[in-house]
Amino acid sequence: MPIYHQLGSFPQKRHTIFEKPKGGYYYEQLFGTEGFNGHSALLYHVHRPTQVKEIITSYNVAPEIAIGKNIKALLLKGFEVKPADDFLDSRKAMLVNADCIIGLAAPRHSMKNYFYKNADSDELIFIHKGKGTLRTFMGNIPFEYGDYLIIPRGMIYQMEFDSTDNRLFYVESHSPYYTPKRYKSSSGQLLEHSPFCERDYKLPQDLETHDEKGDFIIKIKKEGMIHELVYATHPFDVVGWDGYNFPYGFSIHNFEPITGRVHQPPPVHQTFETATFVVCSFVPRLYDYHPKAIPAPYNHSNIDSDEVLYYVDGDFMSRNNIEQGHITLHPKGIPHGPAPGAMERSIGQKETQELAVMVDTFRPLMVTKDAMDIDDGKYYQSWVE
Repeated sequence: MPIYHQLGSFPQKRHTIFEKPKGGYYYEQLFGTEGFNGHSALLYHVHRPTQVKEIITSYNVAPEIAIGKNIKALLLKGFEVKPADDFLDSRKAMLVNADCIIGLAAPRHSMKNYFYKNADSDELIFIHKGKGTLRTFMGNIPFEYGDYLIIPRGMIYQMEFDSTDNRLFYVESHSPYYTPKRYKSSSGQLLEHSPFCERDYKLPQDLETHDEKGDFIIKIKKEGMIHELVYATHPFDVVGWDGYNFPYGFSIHNFEPITGRVHQPPPVHQTFETATFVVCSFVPRLYDYHPKAIPAPYNHSNIDSDEVLYYVDGDFMSRNNIEQGHITLHPKGIPHGPAPGAMERSIGQKETQELAVMVDTFRPLMVTKDAMDIDDGKYYQSWVE
């Protein structure tokens, strides 16, 4: 997201001394992506951000694969994922490939005794149920139902929830999240035809600056492992920063649908893109207005991508027996489309109140054992009349 943002205090010129009011210096850190070629920000710490005192333990969290090469359409009953007290323990990978991990989480409690960093992946967390605050060393972002949270890799953060009833859909991406290129000018500004604009973003505010020494546990995810490290200073000790690489939020309710006389293809719903998959938002909208329009989506072949739909709310008119929290997987190679009767039911309808998130991956997805625990077992036959 090429928006310049700043919080707190920092020197006028980068890579120059920044003195503390009572003597000594603040410590500069480049927080960047894609080597030195991607988005970056410059942070200024009270203490050196490199002080590792101890590595306590390391343990495996790599997803267990149940189906490595899948051709079967699946329906996963997402709300059957059992809640867990801890945020990281609650995260259950459902579908994975070399580019991303798609999962569900139902954490009961806030992260209190540790901080978290994903060193491998940018994270997209969609808030289906719950509200609270994403706390980071670059500032805080309040979140609520319908919010996407984009958390760049390397970001140290805590999730703070206001209640124990929380449901999250997340996608860990090994390449950065961007706004779609066709929505932007050559300099990065969102154009008039974009379904959202810069005003819609929730940018980090309320920068916390802790000048504390002690033992601070940071859990770092790297290559399928969680490593628990003890740092000598509080990780939220940033006094100021500026740049383009930072966490942000965006509400699905602020996505303005693009409609037409006849049915529009899925790319009109696109919200985010990476080098290896796209994320789309299906929101309440008026249907097509050609006098003979068929509002239901036409049958189509997934030749180049696996399609994942996460159903959030409303009337999922193209499918039968779909409920909140369900995930459907339509693998490449098998045509799919509306359920029997859905096309006919849609004719003459004027609007839909559906709310859903779609992830289309360019490489096939493997199915985990956790996913098979909530699979309905028969979805692939749901097109048989």
